[in-house]
Amino acid sequence: MEATMKNVLVLMHDDAGQEARFQAAVDLTRGLDGHLRCIDVAMVPAYMGDYADFGVSATLLADEQTRETANRARMEARLKVEDLPYEWIDQTGSPHECVRDASALADLVVLNRELDSSAYPDMRELVGDAVIKTGKPIVAVPQSAKGFDLYGHAVVAWDGSRVAEAALQAAIPLVKHAGTVTVLVVDEGALRVPASAAAEYLSRHGMRPEVRIVPMGRNVGDTILEVLAALKASYLVMGGFGHSRFLEAAFGGVTRRMLAHCPVPLVLAH
Repeated sequence: MEATMKNVLVLMHDDAGQEARFQAAVDLTRGLDGHLRCIDVAMVPAYMGDYADFGVSATLLADEQTRETANRARMEARLKVEDLPYEWIDQTGSPHECVRDASALADLVVLNRELDSSAYPDMRELVGDAVIKTGKPIVAVPQSAKGFDLYGHAVVAWDGSRVAEAALQAAIPLVKHAGTVTVLVVDEGALRVPASAAAEYLSRHGMRPEVRIVPMGRNVGDTILEVLAALKASYLVMGGFGHSRFLEAAFGGVTRRMLAHCPVPLVLAH
């Protein structure tokens, strides 16, 4: 039975990344002939900063809820113009917990990678939590994204690892729509599962991928970024947090690099 994605979950919140999330989620829902679930989170003061005074916290929460009520009215008006099947859920609390709970019957979750103009909300932490704890593929879009080109050039980062396998398999319902598919290997020697096997797997799903093996430059992350630019990639599929998240946070890591700098949407799975 062919894998499908029909239920798209997107975080709605009046922040610098919302427009990119919204446009990507609308494109994905329309392209997949799916249903859009919007979760609008009024984030409690504990996640806005360290406010010891309860009165200050209560005022901040009330202000946040007022902003999100206005946000819902503004964004729902746009959704009605888009003419997509959708539902809207209002939540108050931690974005991590709200996204985890709302993802229970989602096939795909749309968030941002790290925001370029604001540290709040901490999208990199939110993506990391969602990738590890929801078990769902995450689409993490840059703040500058104008949508999600489902029919463009999909690049699959391949290192032969189990998380790369998971990402490839999870992304099949997206990648099968791509006009061009490249399996990208940054040459680091022998792989547990060769790129040719990944290409054969994709071919059995009706795709004709090209395998591209490139020598490593300064590091894997920079090399991937250079190839994405050269190929004019529409999005990148990769395994998220192949090592422990603590090690990646302490020493860098390809996932961390991509979440900070990738110019195209990331499709992550673990």
